[in-house]
Amino acid sequence: MSNKKKFSTKKIVIALLILLIAIPVVTFYSFYNKLNVVKPSQDKNGESSYESKYEKVDGITNILLLGTDGREKELAYRSDCMMIATIDANNKNIKLTSLARDTYVDIPGKGKGKLNAAYFWGKEDLLFQTIEENFELKLDNYIQVDFDDLMNIIFILGGVEVDVNERELEIVNDYIVPSYEQCTYSNKGEMKLLTKTGKQTINGYQAIAYTRIRKTDSAINRDERQREVMLAVINKVKAMKFSEYPHLLNTLLPYVSTNLSPTDILNIAFTAYSFGDNLVVKQGQFPIIDNVHVKGGIYKKAGWIWLYDLNSEVVLRDFINKDIDMDKHEYLNDNSNIQLNY
Repeated sequence: MSNKKKFSTKKIVIALLILLIAIPVVTFYSFYNKLNVVKPSQDKNGESSYESKYEKVDGITNILLLGTDGREKELAYRSDCMMIATIDANNKNIKLTSLARDTYVDIPGKGKGKLNAAYFWGKEDLLFQTIEENFELKLDNYIQVDFDDLMNIIFILGGVEVDVNERELEIVNDYIVPSYEQCTYSNKGEMKLLTKTGKQTINGYQAIAYTRIRKTDSAINRDERQREVMLAVINKVKAMKFSEYPHLLNTLLPYVSTNLSPTDILNIAFTAYSFGDNLVVKQGQFPIIDNVHVKGGIYKKAGWIWLYDLNSEVVLRDFINKDIDMDKHEYLNDNSNIQLNY
């Protein structure tokens, strides 16, 4: 496979990740021929070695969005952000569900450990298998973006708008310094710290610093900030003029890896666009952080982890597959069946 074909595919994929609910269907006719002559990214063996044991739910497409934060010269690192993007054709909505990286799970062939350790040990294949077997949830594809590249994407978009509270402002500037040093965007300019709270547009390295905040609250709040940035990216693109989309597509470089095929991309795009202008994006988080169906703390040699109620997995599955809002699930009304995964 030539580099040109790899780059063309990834450019289309990252554009779809950002523009999934923004570009009218007609745009894709102009890319149809290009999609037919390119192939999806593949691993070093040319194909995935993991075969799912779970049947696809009709009308549901689950794409695992991975944000990785590997430093220079690191050959193995953990997944920093794990989010399931669900295209729900049955209820005509999209769901973004964060999976806490410190969730205590069974990692096939490795024993018990944190969910994000699965990526360290076996990249996308083992992480796929770990999520599916622990939560009995079918995943279809993945899209991976390194945080370095996400900084560049946000710069290209002209920044994103977030709402910074007082606690976040106290610590975000500490994260901006290393994020700025790590940022490879050629026009990043001189380092700028945040000076105020409230809604404001932040640039690439500021946005990554914002998603890295953890000291002021918890990793769960960090997941919320990651979803906020993702939604801000979507909203930024939705606000762009139609005439600006071709330039954006041509400007974005091959920032992601994925196992989506051209056919997968077109199917997902047309399905999402068929939802219409009133598309709803719902958010979810698992485990359920309520101090009843989860317990956080230092455990054995795993470090700080979330022990979660095994029976609460039904809340996650029903949110994704049946569109039952997590906070309205009937299982949460009865605490007699709680079984933490010690």
